[in-house]
Formats: sequence, C-alpha cells, structure tokens
Amino acid sequence: MQVLACFVVLTGVAAAGDSAPAADPWEKDIRAFEERDRQQPPPQDAVLFLGSSTIRIWDLKKSFPDLVTINRGFGGSQFADSARYADRIVIPCRPKAIVIYAGDNDIAGGKTPEQVSADFDALIAAIRRGLPDVRIIALSIKASPARWDKYPKMQQVNAHLKEAATKDAHLAYVDVGTCLFGDDGKPRADLFKKDGLHLNDEGYEAWAKILRPVLAGK
Repeated sequence: MQVLACFVVLTGVAAAGDSAPAADPWEKDIRAFEERDRQQPPPQDAVLFLGSSTIRIWDLKKSFPDLVTINRGFGGSQFADSARYADRIVIPCRPKAIVIYAGDNDIAGGKTPEQVSADFDALIAAIRRGLPDVRIIALSIKASPARWDKYPKMQQVNAHLKEAATKDAHLAYVDVGTCLFGDDGKPRADLFKKDGLHLNDEGYEAWAKILRPVLAGK
C-alpha cells in the first residue's frame, strides 16, 4: 500500500465503547446535511471530505477547483461521531473517494491512542459495509501550537493509521503533518489561525499541494 509523506468513513453502529448521547450534539448538523441532500441530490463521482472542523472550514472549491467535492465536516466531532452517522451522510452520497480527518478532538477529549485507533477502525469498517471498494484517504493527525503537548499521543494514532493502510488495498495514509513543521521541529504558527489550532489559508494550501496528486491518482 502506498504511503505518502509531506509533513492523508459504519452504519448506525457506534464505535467501540461509544454510544450516542441522549441529547446528541451533532443531530442538528446531520439533519442539515440530509435536508440539503433532499433539496439537491449529491453530485455523482464526488470526493467526500469527512471529519471535524478542520474539514468543515476547508474551502474545498478553492483548494481543488477541478474536482467535484462534498464537505461533510462537523466541528468538534471525533472518529466515533463520523462512524455513527456514516450511513446517513456518507453512504447515500456514493462518492468515488473519501478523505477523512479527525483525531484532534479525540485525544484532546481524553481518549487514549488505543481508543482513538479502535474508533478509526470502526469508521473504516462502517464505510466498507456500505461502500466495499471506495477509495479512502486517511489524513494524519496534525501537530498544532495549541495542542503540541498532545502530539506524542497523536503520533501513536498516526502509526496505527499508517499500518491500517498496509492491510487495505483501497485505503491510503497521507502524512499532512510534516509540511507544517519549521526548522525548529515544531508546527509553524504562521500556518495556523490565531487560535493556534485551525489552519489558515497558507496551511490549507500546503495540504492541498500534497493531496492534489493523490486525488488525481498519481
């Protein structure tokens, strides 16, 4: 399985150890996606981007003007959340490829690398049940100034994502973290918004340069 470096969604079953809370914080977002799809069916042969706010605020048309894309990011979400809703916001779209980014919030929320890795596996399994052969691109969890102290745990999850890609012919792991580092070995503040967590336009362009050839199949 090809691994690319820079420095790359379950039916209604929750990921290992997780269950939907009584008052699900994402239900409003998910229903909005569903209503949008009812009013205008998702485009065919699109690349679907799934994950947390890093995906939600990404200007995909700017980064990938030649691609048909669908943005299914919902801010603050974790791998387990995407897994829980995959049958509602991913599978019905029948995309030709899926790009996943999550993990930031998972580790920051107190989950262990082992728990986050299990949630990722559950998400992939969910997608595979509905879309057995769809191409999936898993983006590495990025280091950021705001969560630099949590990066060692994130790296443990990244190692799992990388290994998982060697076992699935339709899953690729893409390192989008190295390109954000400066000469001092730490994430460059100038590639992030003032919150030190989310990428700015320059940060997203760094990611897009890596992803464009991947999505083009090169």
